[in-house]
Amino acid sequence: MKQIPRREVLGNLVTLASASVLGAGGLLGCDSSTPEPRSASRSAQPLPARRVPRQFRSMPTAEGRGAIVHRIFPVPGFRHLDPFVVLDDFEVAQPAGFPDHPHRGFEAFTYMIEGAFHHKDNLGNDSVISAGGTQRFTSGRGARHSEMPGEGTQNRGLQLWVNLPRAKKQIDPSYAGTPHQELPLVKTAGKTTRRIVGEGSPVKLETAVFYEDVILDAGSTHSVNLPQDNNHLLYLISGEVKAQGVKLAMREGILPLSGQLDIDALRPSRFVVLSGRPHREPIHLRGPFVD
Repeated sequence: MKQIPRREVLGNLVTLASASVLGAGGLLGCDSSTPEPRSASRSAQPLPARRVPRQFRSMPTAEGRGAIVHRIFPVPGFRHLDPFVVLDDFEVAQPAGFPDHPHRGFEAFTYMIEGAFHHKDNLGNDSVISAGGTQRFTSGRGARHSEMPGEGTQNRGLQLWVNLPRAKKQIDPSYAGTPHQELPLVKTAGKTTRRIVGEGSPVKLETAVFYEDVILDAGSTHSVNLPQDNNHLLYLISGEVKAQGVKLAMREGILPLSGQLDIDALRPSRFVVLSGRPHREPIHLRGPFVD
C-alpha cells in the first residue's frame, strides 16, 4: 500500500474542512446543488477596534470544477471586510476552472498575476486578459458568466468580490476588461508599482477602492498612507516582508492599522495593498449571491 505523506493528508483535511464550512456548492455556484437557504444567510460583522494589525493566512478551498483556491476570506474567524465580501488567490490550469454560473448583488473583480483568464458571459462579452490586466464583472440585478484558465500551466490571479450598496443592488449588469498596458506602472530604484484601482487607473468600480500591486527588491521599502475611515488589507504574493512589526511569508497578510504603512522587503517580494470605503450595510452572502 502506498504511504501518503503526512503533509498531503493534513492539506486535504484543511481543504475538506473549509469546503464544509462554505457549503458543498462553494461560492461560485458551478454545480446544481440546492442554494443556501435564506435563513442561513451570513451578515457582515464589524471588526472590533484594534491597536495591533491582525495577521492571517489563506486557506486552501475547493471551488468550481476541480479547482483549489487559496481563500483569504470568508473563512472561520474572518467573514468579510466591508465593503469586500470574498478574496481568493487562485492558481488553476485546464481542465479545471469555473464554468457557467450565476451572480447577483456585487462586483467580481479579477487581477491576473501570471498567465491568462477567459471571461464569457450572457451579456455577449468574450474576453481574455493576461498578466497585469483586470476583469470587472458587475453582476447587479443578476447575470451569468464563466471564468476559465488560459492554456498555460500557470494561471494565477486574485479575485475580489466588492459588495454593491443597497441602492445599487438592482443596477444593470456589465463587464469591462482592462489590459495591463492601460494600468499605470511606475518603476523606481528597487521598486515597481502598478495602480490597479484608484487615482490614475482607468478601472472604475461602484465603490471607492484603492488597490495596488508592488514588487520590491530585497532591502527596499514601500510606504502608503491608509485613510482612517477605510478598511485595509496587505497580502503577500511572494517573498518575505515586515510591516507594522509583523513578518509575512507567501500567502500571508495583515489587516494593517490606518495611517502610515511601511512595508520592508526582507527578500525579493511582491504584494498587494487594498483599501476600501465601507458601506456599513449588512452583507448577506448566499453562495454566488450577495443580497
